[in-house]
Amino acid sequence: MFLRCHPRRKDGKLHRYWSIVETRRVPGGSVVQRPVLYLGEINDSQREAWRKTIEVFEDGVPQPRTIALFPADRLPPVADDAVVQIRLQELTVRRPRQWGACWLACHLWTELGLDGFWAERLEPSRKGTRWDLVLEALTTYRLIDPGSEWRFHREWYERSAMPDLLGAGYELADIHKLYRCLDRLLPHKRALFAHLTARWRDLFNASYEILLYDLTSTYFESDPPEDPHDKRRFGHSRDKRGDCVQLVIALIITPEGFPLAYEVLAGNVTDNRTLRLFLRQIERRYGKAERIWLMDRGIPTEETLEQMRTSEPPVRYLVGTPKGRLSKLEAALLEQSWQRVRDGIDVKLLPQAGELYVLARSASWVAKERAIRRKQLQRLWQRLHQLQEMSLTRDQLLLKLGAARQRWPAAWRLVQVSPQPDGTLVFALNRAKLRLVRRREGRYLLRTNLTDRDPATLWELYMRLVQVEEAFKTLKGDLALRPIHHQLPPRIEAHIFVAFLAYALHATLRRRLRDLAPGLTSRAVLEKLRAIQMVDVHLPTPDGREIVLSRYTQPEPDAALLRRQLRLQLPAQPPPRLYAQTCLPLFRAIAKNIIYVGATGHGNIVKLINNFLGQLTNAGLAEVLPLAAKAGVDMKALFDVIKLSGGWSRWFEGAVPAICKRDFKVSFHLKLAHKDMSYVSALGREYNMPLPMVNQLLSVLDIARASGLGDENTTGLVKLWERMAQVEVKGEGVGQ
Repeated sequence: MFLRCHPRRKDGKLHRYWSIVETRRVPGGSVVQRPVLYLGEINDSQREAWRKTIEVFEDGVPQPRTIALFPADRLPPVADDAVVQIRLQELTVRRPRQWGACWLACHLWTELGLDGFWAERLEPSRKGTRWDLVLEALTTYRLIDPGSEWRFHREWYERSAMPDLLGAGYELADIHKLYRCLDRLLPHKRALFAHLTARWRDLFNASYEILLYDLTSTYFESDPPEDPHDKRRFGHSRDKRGDCVQLVIALIITPEGFPLAYEVLAGNVTDNRTLRLFLRQIERRYGKAERIWLMDRGIPTEETLEQMRTSEPPVRYLVGTPKGRLSKLEAALLEQSWQRVRDGIDVKLLPQAGELYVLARSASWVAKERAIRRKQLQRLWQRLHQLQEMSLTRDQLLLKLGAARQRWPAAWRLVQVSPQPDGTLVFALNRAKLRLVRRREGRYLLRTNLTDRDPATLWELYMRLVQVEEAFKTLKGDLALRPIHHQLPPRIEAHIFVAFLAYALHATLRRRLRDLAPGLTSRAVLEKLRAIQMVDVHLPTPDGREIVLSRYTQPEPDAALLRRQLRLQLPAQPPPRLYAQTCLPLFRAIAKNIIYVGATGHGNIVKLINNFLGQLTNAGLAEVLPLAAKAGVDMKALFDVIKLSGGWSRWFEGAVPAICKRDFKVSFHLKLAHKDMSYVSALGREYNMPLPMVNQLLSVLDIARASGLGDENTTGLVKLWERMAQVEVKGEGVGQ
C-alpha cells in the first residue's frame, strides 16, 4: 500500500487530496491499483480558507482541540500552535480488522433495545467489568463467526473491530470473564422473552396469534454425566446420533420467524410431554386468546388436544397426524371426493366430533417423495444384488445387511430379505406394501378445530411449519449451536441462551430484508459487509509524536448499494488521536533509562524478545549446572572462569550464586515465564516466522509445570534436571 496524491485545480487554485492505494498483481502479470482509504484534503494554502481540520485527543489533555496537518517538507503559511507537521513518507497502515459485520450486529443489538435491557440487569462488577458489553461481544461473535469461547479469547476479539465499536479493550475478552458472564444470564431469560416480543411488535407490528412449535436435539460426544439432575441423557436423536447423550430444545416462533421462547429439556423427554409447559407460559405472558398453534405430528397428546378444545376461550390448533391414524380413517376418507383448493393441491374433508380432518394431496410433493423413494429403492436393490454375488458367512452377511438397512431405511421396508444359513441371500419386492406407499406419497393428514376455515388456508398454515425447521437449521448451521465445549450444566444452557440471542438478531435482519431487499439472506448480508475493514493510519510528526487515525475502509460498490438499499447510515469515522511525549516526566520518575522503541506494539515485542533471551539463558543454566555438579566440577571455579569468558551475562551473574546457595525466593514465577514464551510463539505464528528455539523452550517449561514447578521462581527450573540427574547444585563462596 502507498499514499497517492490527487491534485485538483478549482477556480484557479490547487487542492491536494490524499488516499491510500493498494497494488494488486492480476493474472497475466499486469498490476492494478485499488483505493483502500480516502483521507481527504491536506493543503498548505491560505489557512482560514483551505486547511483541513480534524479533532484529535492528546495524551493527558481532557478536551479535544482542533489542529491542522501539513506535510513536513512544506512549511505552513503561518506560525500557529495548532499546526502539526507530518512525515508523509513514513506513513504506515496497521492492524487491519473486520468492521462491517461487527457494526451491523451492534446496530441490530441497539435496534432491539438490548443495550439498555442488559445495562439494567448486568451491573458492572466491583472492578468495573461491563458484563453487558461482554455479552454483546459474545453474541456478535456467535452471529458472525461462531466458535468456542477459547477461540474468542485467543484470536477473534483482537482481529475484529469490537474493541473500537464497544469502546473497551482486551479486558472484555479475558477467558474467565467470558465464563463469569455466562453464569449471570439464565435468571433473565423470561424477562428477555417479554422484551423481545414487545420490541418486535413496535418495530414490525408483529402478531402473535399464530404460533409454531417444534423440538430438536443437540448431542454431546462425551460420557453420560453422573449427576442425576444433569439433563444430558440418551434419547431419540434427531441428529442420527443415538450413541451420544443429548439435550432437547423446544422452540416457539411466529410465522415471520421471530423466536418467542425456548426451553432446554432432558434428552430422554418425549415430544408429547413438552406442550403443556409452553401453553401455560404463553397464557401467562400474553393472556388468554384464540391463538392458533401449528405443530408437527407426535407432539400433542389426545389429552392435551382435549384441554385446548375445552379451554375458555378455546385454543385453536392445526397439527400433523401420524400415518397410523390415516389407516383408521381411510375407509371414511374414501367416501369423500377430492376438492381442488389451488393449483396442484387437492383435499378431502372429514368432520368428526368437533374436529376437522384434512387429507391434503400435493402434486409437487408426490413427485418429490416418489423420486426419493425410487432412488433409495434402486440403490438398495443394487446393493442386495452385490451381496448376493459375494461369498460370505452368515454373520458377515448379517453385518452388511444391517449397514444397508441403516443407509436406506425407507426402501428397506419395501423389500423382503431372507438370509440363508449357508450365507446366501434371497430377497423380493413387497408389492402390496409398495402399492400402499405409492397411494400415500405426497399426502398429509391434518387435524384441526378450525372447522370454519377454508381448506386452502389450512394448507398454507401447515406449510409455515417450515419456518421452525429453518430456525433449527440456522441455529445448528449458521450459528453453530454445537459442538458445545462446556461441561457444567448451567453453562451449557447459557451457551444455548447466547445462540438464542444471536438468532434473535438474525431473525430481525431477515425481517428487514424481506421488505427492503427480498431474496437476500441474513448470512449473505453479513458476508458482504465483512469486506469492510478497519485500519489504523499512523502519521509520524517531526517532533517524535504520532497521529493515529482509525478508519473503516470505504465500502465496495456492491456493499455500498446494499447499505443504501437497507437504509443503513454508517457512523462518523472515529476521531484521530495524537500521541505525544507527555508521559516522559512520569517515566523519569520511575526509570533510569528511557528508550523509544517505535510505534504502538513495538514495546511489547521488545519486551517479549528480552524475556525470551533471559529465559533461554536460564534454561541453559538449568541443564549445565547439574551436569557440572554430577561431573564433580567446583562451582566457584566454574563461575570465575565463565565470568571472564564469552558465556557471561547479567542473568548468569545473578542466577548462579543464588542457585548454589539454594536461594529460590520468588521474584518471577516459572508459570509466568511459560505465559511469556507462549506469547512469543504466538507472535511467530502471526508473522509466519518459524521459532524452533522458542517452541523447544516452551516444551521444557510445559514439563516443568507438569512436574509441579509452576509456582517456583524461574531459577527453580534447575530442580527439574537435578531430579533426573539425582544431584543437587551447591557451592561455597560462589560470586564473592
